[in-house]
Amino acid sequence: MQVIPGIDAEVVKRFAPNSGRKPLLPALSEQAQVALMCRMLFREGWNEHIAGHITYRLDNGAMLTNPWELAWDEVAASDILTLDESGRIIEGEWNVTPAVGLHVQLHHLRPDVKVIIHNHARWSGLWANMHRVPPVYDQAGAYVDGPLPLFDEYAGTFENEDKSLAAARALGDAKWALLANHGSLVVGKDLRQAHLRVVTLEWRSQRAYELEQVGGGVPMTDEQIAEIALPDAHGFPFLWEAMARRELREDPSILE
Repeated sequence: MQVIPGIDAEVVKRFAPNSGRKPLLPALSEQAQVALMCRMLFREGWNEHIAGHITYRLDNGAMLTNPWELAWDEVAASDILTLDESGRIIEGEWNVTPAVGLHVQLHHLRPDVKVIIHNHARWSGLWANMHRVPPVYDQAGAYVDGPLPLFDEYAGTFENEDKSLAAARALGDAKWALLANHGSLVVGKDLRQAHLRVVTLEWRSQRAYELEQVGGGVPMTDEQIAEIALPDAHGFPFLWEAMARRELREDPSILE
């Protein structure tokens, strides 16, 4: 049976007994996985020019992150920077955004969090700017359950250490958050979990906005959402690989 990072072998055995007959992806370095994440989420609407940052904490405490200078749709594995625990570059040929301080603070406060993603997202960003939380209207918007906090004490960008610490503390133990008049933030224990949370948040936000334009809909109840929600600890089996393959078909140079 093929080993799939982030998915327990017993889960694969139960739901996909034929898994492993064909490899879902080639072997990927951790840098390649972060570069693929940038490409995949750019396509989802986390694509505000060169804004946005992903950090991926390694087992030794260092972090991988995307460079400041590059848009997410042009990042390749060789562009990924390695930072120390305080956010200083220890390997790489680009610069890191000063706003990475938010990630540094969050990683320190949340040992359970290995991945942090922030951008000025297209659809969830609309709701952040409206200071409203989008209702859940359908199955794809219910893949991830639980509270979606709205952090409405926006005080500028996150270069200032005090502001980033306040935002990190406000997140608490949430899976994600809307940052009023700013954007969206998602955390996860690995790339697969964080990816599911991002795509669920964007789908949920887009559907809710579209329904508002046609007069509204009937939101799902918390009980209905809980019934539909996926076992978030394992992400969505095979979704991450499918989206990664799509990006590799478009541009195999991501792995370089």
